[in-house]
Amino acid sequence: MIAALFVAVGLAIPGNFLLYEKDAAKKDPNPEHSWTVSGRKNAQLVVNPCQKAGLGQAGRTAARTIVYTSVPDYSKSEQVILYSSPEAAGKAVGDLRAAVRACGTAAYRYGASKIALGDEGLLVTGQAYDHGKPAVGGERAVVTRRANALIVYTAGGEWGKPAQADFSRQRKDAGTMLAKICTLAEC
Repeated sequence: MIAALFVAVGLAIPGNFLLYEKDAAKKDPNPEHSWTVSGRKNAQLVVNPCQKAGLGQAGRTAARTIVYTSVPDYSKSEQVILYSSPEAAGKAVGDLRAAVRACGTAAYRYGASKIALGDEGLLVTGQAYDHGKPAVGGERAVVTRRANALIVYTAGGEWGKPAQADFSRQRKDAGTMLAKICTLAEC
């Protein structure tokens, strides 16, 4: 009931709900580290193979996004998006899956595989290639949906050949968020 009221009135996802918010709030004197926190409902999906601003936007009611960047080449992000219905959130997952298939180049490719996490889930790999072989550079994302909520955890950096171990932190974080998302989502 509370979740339905929360979505119906279009409230923002509350501060300190996301897992990385406490770290983002700490002052870090290192100028090569930065955190950004946004409650913008129209924030771009943090895993977005085609870099299309509209990917996963239809039917959103709220979003919260945290991005950490460290120079020279590491980033991680956390994003929770609430949609007007489970079907709208499912469409966002389907649209992301289509973008993974459609976008990329010979030098940077995307792939996705299903995982048993939430109501539906994906492991998304972005990987740099040089002469057909995995090169340094890529991103790894876990995307999962529970009811009308989409949960995304990414890590980007100097990855080599893709491996299941590359997703361990994102899987753990997604599992933790899935355990609490029903306080906001229409589960």
